Amino acid sequence: MRYRNIHRAVFLSRPNRFIAKVLLGGEEITVHVKNTGRCRELLVPGCTVYLEQSDNPARRTAFDLVAVEKENVSRETFVRLINMDSQAPNRLFGEWARAGHFVPGLSLLRPETVFENSRFDFYWEAGRAGFEPVSTEVGGLLRRGFVEVKGCTLEEDGWTYFPDAPTERGVKHLEELLLAREQGYEAAVCFVIQMAGVKGFSPNDRTHPEFGAALRRAAAGGVKVLAYECEVTPEEVYITTKVPVEL
Repeated sequence: MRYRNIHRAVFLSRPNRFIAKVLLGGEEITVHVKNTGRCRELLVPGCTVYLEQSDNPARRTAFDLVAVEKENVSRETFVRLINMDSQAPNRLFGEWARAGHFVPGLSLLRPETVFENSRFDFYWEAGRAGFEPVSTEVGGLLRRGFVEVKGCTLEEDGWTYFPDAPTERGVKHLEELLLAREQGYEAAVCFVIQMAGVKGFSPNDRTHPEFGAALRRAAAGGVKVLAYECEVTPEEVYITTKVPVEL
């Protein structure tokens, strides 16, 4: 996934969850923030951010804030570049899965698919020939299932966590993934970690213990819990490496 017309700027403030004030080329401007989460540990006054300039002259804001440099202090001080575009994880997963990295023989990957009372990010099917089933055959297909994708930007000492704010919607998704699994579908939740060089992933029980409990219930019921980090530059982001999950 690539961005165009990237500009480096300095973050000043965030009047609300949709916009930020930044300093670009010595001028204070208002930009759109492509992440409505809290991101308090990321958007610190004075930090470096990256903006994508829109080519739509009708927009109220000409720039989107898509990435931020986070200073990490441990044994050594270093800067970690974090993509914070909340629309990126689904696009990244779609590109990654269609490239053959999710399941062998993928024949269908359909976004935004309704199941019971939820709309999952992806429904998938895999072809029959040459592949062994991993679950009971459903409806004449060898394999089919649902995936819910979650973007992760919260990092502490190299470990990553989700969510950064309570998410009842996230709990509901996990419960219905478990229901889909009980009905014979394969089911997975994939945490796309929007940064590189992390040690692992865990649910953020401090912020939302109910989500952590729901994730552990889902995993115990056969829902796969996946986490992958990304290579991130100001102009590009893509999924790279699976990271350890500790529940």
